[in-house]
Amino acid sequence: MKQSDIDWKNKLTPGQYSVLREGATETPFTGALLHNKESGDYACVACGSILFDSRTKFDSGSGWPSFYDVKNSDVVILKTDSSHGIERVEAVCATCGGHLGHVFDDAADQPTGQRFCINSAALNFKPNIT
Repeated sequence: MKQSDIDWKNKLTPGQYSVLREGATETPFTGALLHNKESGDYACVACGSILFDSRTKFDSGSGWPSFYDVKNSDVVILKTDSSHGIERVEAVCATCGGHLGHVFDDAADQPTGQRFCINSAALNFKPNIT
């Protein structure tokens, strides 16, 4: 999904643009979806790709929505991020290339041992309709 910077700026809020297109990180404990406990899916706010299932969301205490796995292995690309003088694993939307957050191997109490630490600004919640 190739769009120009102008197209992205017209589609996204300034906060969403900063996170998704410039790789920013929202302030911890401020994201709108941090405490969401509803059942449903979390989609990329830029392109709508379904990224995470609420069943894999957990409270990591980190200040950002955390998931122990992706909905489908094809929807999130993992890349090496050496910014800020440390090496981390960046999570990127496979469809639009938007920065989502980072992945850490520090969730020993979760089934995968991983913590996908994702910015709320990168997500749109889609509740299950029953």
